[in-house]
Order: sequence, then C-alpha cells, then structure tokens
Amino acid sequence: MAEADINIPEQELVERFVRSTGPGGQNVNKVATAVELRFDVAQSPSLPEAVRERLLAKRDRRVTGDGVLVISAQRFRTQDRNRQDARERLAAFIESGLHAPKPRIATRPSRAAKERRLGAKRERSTVKRGRATRDWD
Repeated sequence: MAEADINIPEQELVERFVRSTGPGGQNVNKVATAVELRFDVAQSPSLPEAVRERLLAKRDRRVTGDGVLVISAQRFRTQDRNRQDARERLAAFIESGLHAPKPRIATRPSRAAKERRLGAKRERSTVKRGRATRDWD
C-alpha cells in the first residue's frame, strides 16, 4: 500500500473478519463479511516520526489509547470489497497526516472593522431596548 512514499507492509496490518450488523437476511447471519482492520500507528516503523505525531495528535475516535487505529468496514456484501474499503480508508487516514498544518499568523482587526462591529452592537442594543420598554397593553 503506497501513499506518497509511505509503504505499509502486510505484516503491520491485522485483519479480522466478523459478521456484519443490520439488515440482510440469512447472509448476514452466516457469512463473516465485515472486516476489522487494525494498524498500530504508535509502533509502526513504516511511518515517519512527524506523520506519526500528527496522526496520534488527531482526536479521532478510531484510534485507541494505545495508538492502534481500528477501521471497521461492512458497507459491502463481499469480504473482498470490505477489505478493499478498509484499506482505502486507512490510506486516506495516513494521507491526512502527511500534510503539516500551516501555522496561523496572528492579525489585528483594522480600526474600521472595530468601528463596524461596535456600530452593529449599538444598533442591536437600541432595537432590544425599544422592545423592552414598550407597553403592549
């Protein structure tokens, strides 16, 4: 699996086949088509250190406390398509960690922008004050 110079060997991926949930009749009850793909992000020698740090820093619910990414794929009726889907989602997850976020440059609002903001606040205040003091009887 290659994704912009990152190649993850098969030995690092752990696949488990389980029965899918949801509707589907007898096929769901007897065939283990859902795939649970596990990839240890924290211990993987294939990932560069910077990418690993970014992926572990993400607040993704699929990553366990030990740094293991768990992807559950059960969208399709066949085991093969679910395996492919899980691997595509793994590639997308790793791809999201490849790009370093651009650092934010602190800026200050202009005097005109401050004045517009305060003017809008004054107008809202006047409208609300007008509503509160009226006697509707």
